[in-house]
Amino acid sequence: MDRLGGLDTAFLYCETPGMHMHACGLVLLDPGPMRSDEVYERIRALLLGAMPNVPLMGKRPAAPPLGIGRPFWVDDVDFDLDHHLHRIHLRRPGDHRALADLVGQIASVPLHHDRPLWEVWLVEGLADGRLALLAKIHHAAIDGIAAIGIMGQLFDLEPESSSSRSRAVAWLPERRPGQLRMLGGALGDLLSAPFGLARLLPATALRVGSTAIRFRSGGRDRSKQAAPFRAPRASFNATVTASRSVAFRDVSMTDVKRVKEAYGVKVNDVLTAIVGGALRRYLAGRGELPDRSLIAAEPVSVHDRGVGLAGATRLSVMFSTLATDVADPVARLRTIAAANVRSKGVTDAVGADTLMHWSQYVWPLGYALGARLYAWLRLADRHPVVHNLLVSNVPGPPVALYLAGARATGIYPFGPIFDGAGLNVTAMSSGDHVGFGVIACPDLVPDVWQIADALPLALDELVESSARGVRRRAAAQKGPTSAARSSGH
Repeated sequence: MDRLGGLDTAFLYCETPGMHMHACGLVLLDPGPMRSDEVYERIRALLLGAMPNVPLMGKRPAAPPLGIGRPFWVDDVDFDLDHHLHRIHLRRPGDHRALADLVGQIASVPLHHDRPLWEVWLVEGLADGRLALLAKIHHAAIDGIAAIGIMGQLFDLEPESSSSRSRAVAWLPERRPGQLRMLGGALGDLLSAPFGLARLLPATALRVGSTAIRFRSGGRDRSKQAAPFRAPRASFNATVTASRSVAFRDVSMTDVKRVKEAYGVKVNDVLTAIVGGALRRYLAGRGELPDRSLIAAEPVSVHDRGVGLAGATRLSVMFSTLATDVADPVARLRTIAAANVRSKGVTDAVGADTLMHWSQYVWPLGYALGARLYAWLRLADRHPVVHNLLVSNVPGPPVALYLAGARATGIYPFGPIFDGAGLNVTAMSSGDHVGFGVIACPDLVPDVWQIADALPLALDELVESSARGVRRRAAAQKGPTSAARSSGH
């Protein structure tokens, strides 16, 4: 019997009528000569063929008796693929905005906890003849790195290779474990918890103490350090409702790498600077640009840590400045890159897997009661802002991909939003493109496309600045040589 990890449990139990803890992924597909019926049947066969290799596709969460411990993953003996795979026709005019409206509507509906926590929608009727595939998966069952693993089971490097994988051994559910067995497992965790906490507490205290000393001795850098509860309040920092709106845009990975090389920073720094530039433009256009920089919470994968811990979700969090208070795009990028080095140092000092370890010992129903009380009292509107939004970067494959024989022409991820942080911007690279997915509560962000449309403009600023820098350096190198030649040397 597999158990949900501590973070898995938090995502599952912290759902409220306004906070839905699922993530979505949108894939645009060029079917070529195939009809949509054929693509649908191929996708159906692919999903059934992948189930033996992706166990959580056939499992649902089951709480132990009396709710005394973390839930178990149990096979859904009543599994029906038709509860998870759907077809839908896009309304006219069938453009990207109509598709985004549909994705927002689907993302606004929570997943059923009494069946496996995923759905797939094949969308037909796009004006350009393409199809769209939307996957909705609960964060209790997946994180960014796990999503790449599932993509490996479904996507191919060639158009026709997926058909052979659909003939995999059929998945058959196991008998559901009895209540007594689940109770025994939960009681075992309950009895061992004091010993685990006794080991964890001093180690965490030492890490936090040393990090606090390091932070206080940071001198001038201390004022630039992104940290929770130091963010200014923006219009999207409030209690969210159940509605979701989404938008998506592409930028060139070649341009991203050109900026990266020009300024000696990382790809993640460039992507964060793009988000910072877009949000500066958005907030300034609404007359809401704060004097202090927005602060983003960035998930950090810890799949290589926390050995022995249960859970599909293996994440920590790093706080990053978006430098929205810096007007110059290059200065903004340099500020972000330097701050990210410091933030990563803080995360490593505290222990990137500390959050995972502590989450194992929280009473699951405590998550549920706390989240509902927090939403009911609208506490996100009252206390200082923890962080303004979530920004995430998921590195994808650098090559062309095919799904069910259709070429993927765009991949866009959409993460969850939370009370107090009603905006999420997630980037995923594939081939020579970076797909940005922007999701928000429309009651807090009236037109999410204004943010999405500003993303390529923010990259253009950086590309133009880097090109000017290259020309200046070339002119500086050419100048002395020309002067020497003209003087006869």
